[in-house]
Amino acid sequence: MDLAQTTRFLPDEDATLQLGESWAATVMPPLVVYLQGDLGAGKTTFTRGLLRGAGYKGAVKSPTYTIVESYPLPRFTLLHHFDLYRFASPEEWQDAGLDDLFASNCLCLIEWPQQGGTFIPAADLTVMLEHDGTGRKCTLTAHTEKGKKSLETWLN
Repeated sequence: MDLAQTTRFLPDEDATLQLGESWAATVMPPLVVYLQGDLGAGKTTFTRGLLRGAGYKGAVKSPTYTIVESYPLPRFTLLHHFDLYRFASPEEWQDAGLDDLFASNCLCLIEWPQQGGTFIPAADLTVMLEHDGTGRKCTLTAHTEKGKKSLETWLN
């Protein structure tokens, strides 16, 4: 597979929200997306924009303490937003039974995927958010054909 990748500069939080919101129009589950970046890079902000674009009207909070927040959506059944930052070991993924949340009708976003080691499903796409001056640089990379199709549909 030819790697599909694009990078965008996001000058502020609103641009990060808008990027997530714009993807919501074309994203189709099942899809596993790794959200990577330092603390405060905008991973939950991107997720909030995606949820808003997908029609979710409620509050969106970081799942740092709950490990996963699940959101019912009109276009597809569920979006699961995982945050593995507090994992002490990758085995916590198995212990928590999180594999059970991956289904054909779900979009799964995973923050701090490296904390889950080899237990977590492979990514179809990675969203890498990095501090860049006063804004953020967002690099979107497809790792599978499904991810490539999603990324290309979004960008076209």
